[in-house]
Amino acid sequence: MSQVRVRFAPSPTGPLHIGGVRTALYNYLFAKKNNGTFILRIEDTDQTRFVEGAEKYIMESLKWCGIIVDEGINEGGNYGPYRQSDRKSLYRQYADILLEKGYAYYAFDTPEQLDALRKESEKEHKTFIYNADVREKLNNSISLKESEWKEKLNRGENYVIRYKMPQNEDINFEDIIRGKIVVNTSTLDDKVLFKSDGMPTYHLANIVDDHLMEISHVIRGEEWLPSLPLHIMLYRSFGWQAPLFAHLPLLLKPDGKGKLSKRDGDKMGFPVFPLFWPYGETAKGYREEGYYPEAFVNMLALLGWNPGTEKEIFSLKELIDSFSIERVGKSGSRFDPEKAKWFNHQYLENRTDKQLASEFKEHLNAHGYQVADDRLEALVGLVKMRVSFVKDLWDQVDFFFKAPETYDQEAIKKRWKDDSVKQLSELKTILEKIDDFSSSRTEEAVMTWIGEKGYNTGAVMNAFRLVIVGASRGPHIFDITSWIGKEETLRRIDAGLSSIGR
Repeated sequence: MSQVRVRFAPSPTGPLHIGGVRTALYNYLFAKKNNGTFILRIEDTDQTRFVEGAEKYIMESLKWCGIIVDEGINEGGNYGPYRQSDRKSLYRQYADILLEKGYAYYAFDTPEQLDALRKESEKEHKTFIYNADVREKLNNSISLKESEWKEKLNRGENYVIRYKMPQNEDINFEDIIRGKIVVNTSTLDDKVLFKSDGMPTYHLANIVDDHLMEISHVIRGEEWLPSLPLHIMLYRSFGWQAPLFAHLPLLLKPDGKGKLSKRDGDKMGFPVFPLFWPYGETAKGYREEGYYPEAFVNMLALLGWNPGTEKEIFSLKELIDSFSIERVGKSGSRFDPEKAKWFNHQYLENRTDKQLASEFKEHLNAHGYQVADDRLEALVGLVKMRVSFVKDLWDQVDFFFKAPETYDQEAIKKRWKDDSVKQLSELKTILEKIDDFSSSRTEEAVMTWIGEKGYNTGAVMNAFRLVIVGASRGPHIFDITSWIGKEETLRRIDAGLSSIGR
């Protein structure tokens, strides 16, 4: 296969986990790096697990991440339909091909009969496997006479179609990430390929669709690695060339012990889904938590893939240019929620003040304040290095808009000295004489006065910040006074002296 064609094939059974988003991302990066095609295929063969809204959620999640689908349900293409339930009529003919070639058989065992066999095996501390060792003793077209199983079909008895796994045969295959793998068929069962409800299982539909859509590389999570021997055998049974396979490592819990789950996010307060999930048991998403999609994608890309350098901040184009499946590791990648915030902070800090002011304006309006664009740009420029999310900017600028109503008692104990009242009264007189109330001019005048008086700079500035802000926080104090202006600065000194002064 000369042309690279890859697919992301999620099942619409609920919100898309960030591990699934990473799988989509790696497929997308690989396709774009190789001038290939990225396909979105919805695998909904298991109708019992279908969740309303999940398909739309998947599409919206990819769009938010900037992962552009080349072929899919909405985009169309020459290899559709791209929803498996719309391809239902295709699969039976391929199951019949396997039956005709002797690679599959009808099985009439009822769920109750199979449950009984499993329980018998459990009593003997064994695991029941429907394979070459037992299939000739069970209720199927291998153990029954041809006239018997055909009569069952004619009577309309329920059946499934199982793959006939060879007995005691080594299956050799390659995985791009994991190298050479050998599995003996004695450890495998005869998987169901076609169900009694007339729908194929994942295994059959997946192989048929990948073949018909001319998929060149299958890049998927390592949870599908145990299914790979069966998939390789199916390709051989059909006489088709198999695509190349790459099985991605798991995303692990923050402590590294086990697969990352929604429960971990709920417990530790971080999302495990890209977008808010509004159905049933709701779940928060990275978009609604204030993450930039570029930061989210950058963070995900580095969970399992190593660029081979110390570089951590990548644009999507840079990720495409740098990406290589061969640099994806075999081991699971531990998810670090603090590192995710760090990525968002990097992207926020690199926003222009104009961009950030535009993003923050809605939050500011929600608090009942409106400011001219140039003043708001100057303001966010003072504090953006202190936050990771736009929504957190208010907590860093609230005192610019509201004079202190209370004063931090711990700060008063530490910062307010016996001569603070005298010094701030003098400082007020100095400030009253300044016409140019810019940060640099005001600082120059105040520092000259402190030097001439021989005062302790820290003591004066700490008390000054306390009356202006109400606490020991905020950016450079003269940047604050310049922004709020001379009149408001003097008024806050008076209010602080009145409230704190003794």
